[in-house]
Amino acid sequence: MNNKFYITTAIDYTNDVIHVGHSYQKLLADVLARYHRLTGDETYFLTGTDEHGQKVEKSAAEKGIEPKEFVDKIAKENKKEWKSLNISYDRFIRTTDEDHIKFAQEFYLKSKATGDIYLSKYEGLYCEGCEAYLEESDLVDGKCPFHPNKEPQKLVEENYFFRLSKYQKFIEELLENNPEFIFPDSKRREILSFVKSGLRDFSVSRKNVRWGIPVPDDQEHTIYVWFDALINYLTYGVEKNCWPANIHVLGKDNQRFHAIFWPAMLKSAGYELPKTILVHNFFSLNGQKISKSLGNVVRPSELVAKYGADGVRYFFLRHGPLLGDVDITWDKLTEVYNADLANGLGNLVARVAKLCETSGFEFEEQKIGWYDDLDDKLKNYRFDEALGWLWEVLKKTDQLIELEKPWALSGEKLKEVLEKLVLQVRLAGYNLQPFLPETAEKILVQFKGPRIESGAPLFPRIK
Repeated sequence: MNNKFYITTAIDYTNDVIHVGHSYQKLLADVLARYHRLTGDETYFLTGTDEHGQKVEKSAAEKGIEPKEFVDKIAKENKKEWKSLNISYDRFIRTTDEDHIKFAQEFYLKSKATGDIYLSKYEGLYCEGCEAYLEESDLVDGKCPFHPNKEPQKLVEENYFFRLSKYQKFIEELLENNPEFIFPDSKRREILSFVKSGLRDFSVSRKNVRWGIPVPDDQEHTIYVWFDALINYLTYGVEKNCWPANIHVLGKDNQRFHAIFWPAMLKSAGYELPKTILVHNFFSLNGQKISKSLGNVVRPSELVAKYGADGVRYFFLRHGPLLGDVDITWDKLTEVYNADLANGLGNLVARVAKLCETSGFEFEEQKIGWYDDLDDKLKNYRFDEALGWLWEVLKKTDQLIELEKPWALSGEKLKEVLEKLVLQVRLAGYNLQPFLPETAEKILVQFKGPRIESGAPLFPRIK
């Protein structure tokens, strides 16, 4: 019986179309999904859009259209962006989907039945950019650290609250006793430190925001966007009988919601917890945060138009912000593309294909499979190290060509050397499938045999 493996990303907020900063988590999740499918696991990969809340309501009003029409357009454009990067999700969930609305309301009532939801008054700060309530201690120079161009709002309103403080000990013990719950460990320690400073109850409804899921037993309120959005993972997981999630992949701006709010919510409503939360850092562009207000937003499809889907995938997966923030530039993208793909992988495949073609030999099928070292690195979520290790193998194959000098050989000795080279290229094609799916398929088709011929360059050089 195959194992089930369930992967999710954070769902993207629909106040605007996604940009390259949202791409990294989708690529990490996509690699895991393709890898687990390749190894025979019954794999479920969920991504989607978070479509309710005040920001969406205001953005739609600025366009002079209804919120549903506005989010329909954003969701459609987001899907196009993910298609350009070959993101192989199994479901694109939207928080306006009927099954999610129904499930979110049922979850709310389950939590309320345990006594964990109550009516009270909120007085404090609110960041509209994050759709999140803030403590004074969260501020940097008086602003939200993730939206420094927005003034935090001062709110006084009646809301329903979730008794997060009740789960103080539970969350502390979860983080202390389960080091695998958050990757990397530095993020786990950061969250644990925050939790130990004391958890406060948080709002799960808004009274003055109409664009949202109605609170099922009080129609004057809508379910607060974060409480609504987090439940999406369970909507699909329960439907497909694949809950708990093996891994949630998300950016550091969402880590508190997923590592603190979400486990407490699940415990309250009686569900198992996800196994791992992978938290990555951020990209900046030319030293600046990627932001609509700064006018430096770049869509994934814009990068794909220049570097191809696999060119973009390679750069992000090899050099992305897995453990620390990363600044990207067009020059750096071009440099890596030409060095590692055009002059590296692409040149190696072309050389071996040409040698095979001119030899006139036929090449039988060979046993190929997954490298154990690559397997270990992906199981430890080191996507960067996995590609680095594979590129070292490619370099050794290049060195083998220079060592054996096949152009100076003939007969059985030539065929013996070429068979070694063909095996290495076939192995590269097989092991590249989760990372560079288009390129992997081209290599495997070109080197299937029995005749191997030259083809178009995999990665034409970019000036």
